[in-house]
Amino acid sequence: MTPKNTIIIGISGASASGKSLLANTIVNELGSDQVVVIPEDSYYKDRSDLPFEERAKINFDHPNSLDFELFHKQLLQLTNGETVQVPIYNHSQHLREKATRTIGKHAIIVLEGILLFAEQPLRELMDIRIYMETALDICLIRRLKRDVKERGRTLDSVLKQYEETVRPMFLQFIEPSKRYADIIVPRGGSNRIAIDMIKAKMRELLGTHFANSPTDP
Repeated sequence: MTPKNTIIIGISGASASGKSLLANTIVNELGSDQVVVIPEDSYYKDRSDLPFEERAKINFDHPNSLDFELFHKQLLQLTNGETVQVPIYNHSQHLREKATRTIGKHAIIVLEGILLFAEQPLRELMDIRIYMETALDICLIRRLKRDVKERGRTLDSVLKQYEETVRPMFLQFIEPSKRYADIIVPRGGSNRIAIDMIKAKMRELLGTHFANSPTDP
């Protein structure tokens, strides 16, 4: 890895394995504005050219659904100390919002998403790769609750998508990417031992970052 201004930590695993919970718990408990979370979902391709019915049929668990080129480009810009406009994705409508999220000049960027380790150029930008290993039946229950409550989905549509794309894509792309992980976290995003260990490492990285940062004259 080449020297850079920003440390990138990737958290991957199955859908609803606890990636977001782990990422946000760690960042909130660190309490530093030098750390930010960027979800992989932000980089779903903009398919506003398609009617809603066609967008709903997209296989969102396949790498082709993501704009890895933009994702990689913006991460490179962030590591160079630049500010970027990260897309905001609307899961209910399956399209990007017109608004964007301004992110830049952070010491640590935490990425979370199912396919983070599937693309070599992307995973090679990460300094630490963490894989959430959670039983698939637990993931399914969590996904059902989340998608019905937060994304306006029906029970039948969630189960159909899980059977047709979510589980097959997990077996084809996500589980094999586990071999690229530096750390494997069992039992989901509430694993206190894992949280405390990762927080300790991030505090160390933050301390090193500021120690190496140029000071004002």
